[in-house]
Amino acid sequence: MDRIDLFRVFARVVECASFTRAADTLGLPRSSVSAAVIELEARVGARLLHRTTRKVSPTQDGKAFYERCLRLIADVDETEGLFRQTSVGPTGKLRIDVPGRIGRLIIAPALPEFLDRHPQLDIELRVTDRAVNLVEDSIDCVLRVGPLGDSGLIARKIGDLPLINVASPGYLAQYGTPSAPDDLGEHLAVNYASPSTGRVEDWEWIEDGEMRTRPMRSRVTVNSAEAYIACCLAGLGLIQIPAYDVRGHIEANELVEVMPLHRAEPMPMTLLYPNRQHLSRRLQVFADWLELLLKRELL
Repeated sequence: MDRIDLFRVFARVVECASFTRAADTLGLPRSSVSAAVIELEARVGARLLHRTTRKVSPTQDGKAFYERCLRLIADVDETEGLFRQTSVGPTGKLRIDVPGRIGRLIIAPALPEFLDRHPQLDIELRVTDRAVNLVEDSIDCVLRVGPLGDSGLIARKIGDLPLINVASPGYLAQYGTPSAPDDLGEHLAVNYASPSTGRVEDWEWIEDGEMRTRPMRSRVTVNSAEAYIACCLAGLGLIQIPAYDVRGHIEANELVEVMPLHRAEPMPMTLLYPNRQHLSRRLQVFADWLELLLKRELL
């Protein structure tokens, strides 16, 4: 391997915290990955990784070297593609992971226009509502809706997704129409449990500039947006949902917005990608397009 390839292998081992997982994502034998790191340590004259039977982690020298590697890899990638980008545009494949309904309702229908504009780009669109590991799953970027943890990833804020309160006409005919949060004690909700944690979300609203919450009585709990909307349409309770998700149902008079002055706080929508992809031309082009699309369709 040449020197930049050694840097790439080392960076991937750090990101995966495993020689085996790094080898899988790079398409190399594990022995080649291990040999590359040994060769790199010999070249720089320092131990870069702590190795145990269960985990690999960078040493103090390894952490500093990893940050330098990321910058060097990005510089090389940008330099190699400098003239190719101006002549034929961005090339290669992007692997994207997005929430289920945004992927199906918003992104997939708009992709033909994007791909026509960039004929040298291919997209692998993964549509999931679960957390993914960008490095281990070989994902270039992921779109997430909601608060973010400290992941160490580059975060590009897209905007804030408005939430509304809705119910079916059948439900409102049976239970009446709530006009304020004080009325919620007489109502049912379709409870939503986080697919990753199982935590049931409380009902939320903004009052006097502060977020208020309360648990709701419920006879059904779901863990997907599809089931959440379906149960609401069936008259099983109130839900809080991004406005775009039920736009068609409201226009068809299948759902009705309630308590419009007591909405939940909008949810942040963010594009996340690893440091090593920061200067990728194809990722920048896609991110710019996606931001404009989402702002036009959702915000």
